[in-house]
Amino acid sequence: MVKLRLQRTGSKNAPHYRIVAADSRFPRDGRFIEIVGQYHPTNLEGQMVINKEKAIDWLKKGAQPTGTVKGILKKTGVLAEFATSKKTDGN
Repeated sequence: MVKLRLQRTGSKNAPHYRIVAADSRFPRDGRFIEIVGQYHPTNLEGQMVINKEKAIDWLKKGAQPTGTVKGILKKTGVLAEFATSKKTDGN
């Protein structure tokens, strides 16, 4: 199963995360399929950067977001766009 999840980068006490599409069997910081965005929890500006087209494409393919990524997608409006695109596709 493909999941949209966080992959930790950055140094000790200064975390940065990539939002990636990865097989659920791979380790957290291991192999991934594609980078979908970035999340910087310590920055006030530019905290979440998401490629909406890639994220919606992966959601259409059946990728399951983890809890944290689901919250990030809600805040950036990607889940709302996904829901409206799902309605217009007739699914």
